[in-house]
Amino acid sequence: MTESNHTQPQKQFRILVIGDVCVDIYQYGVVDRISPEAPVPVFIPTREESTNGMAANVAANLAALGCEVLVASGQPGSKTRLIDERSRQQIVRIDNDYVNEPYPLTDMDLSVCSAIVVSDYNKGNVTYELIEKLRKTYSGPIFVDTKKTDLARLAGCIVKINNKEFNDAKSVCDELIVTHGRNGAVYKGHTYPAVEIAVTDVCGAGDTFLAALCYEYLKSNNMDLAIEFAIRASAVTVQHIGVYAPTLEEIK
Repeated sequence: MTESNHTQPQKQFRILVIGDVCVDIYQYGVVDRISPEAPVPVFIPTREESTNGMAANVAANLAALGCEVLVASGQPGSKTRLIDERSRQQIVRIDNDYVNEPYPLTDMDLSVCSAIVVSDYNKGNVTYELIEKLRKTYSGPIFVDTKKTDLARLAGCIVKINNKEFNDAKSVCDELIVTHGRNGAVYKGHTYPAVEIAVTDVCGAGDTFLAALCYEYLKSNNMDLAIEFAIRASAVTVQHIGVYAPTLEEIK
């Protein structure tokens, strides 16, 4: 378990982030012709950038909000995106997943944490049993973003999923937030409208939402304010190419 690096001078909360991580690679380039071998574009790379994604991106977003962050994860996979320099559009994504063993929750002192955030991309680090054990042994709030479908087993946690994951779910839990992109988010039958902005790239928006939701809930103890804050934070992220961790100043 390592502490993420950030430059915020004051740490208001200490957050444990558990989940699957990856390296997000962005290969920028140009397309100037169609291949003679198949009806596909010929991509000519010009530059490359990389950053930490998935649970590591959740941690980066929390750090940008001034939190002290501890990360518990396994080996990272990678996601490589080819992006056209002219249009700023993603052409294709290449995933190299690393399937991990379940993360061993050993003698970690959870009492020092203000909250636990679980970022579960279903790559092996997080099991139902791990979340259930966390809920039994930790008295503070647990925020979960998951691709698992039996959400009733996550009772007692604050669960955030997107619309597709909601449609795939076999059961639901009480504290469930469903994000709908341009249509905002729904919590306990109430719809929270999205911010009307021009969207450049939705990559990492869910990670930003999760981090911002946790931060504002700890600060205000008010779920309405937390969801509204998370929506504003995500609106900042989707105006950038690739994953992005907005600051408090940008969100305000």
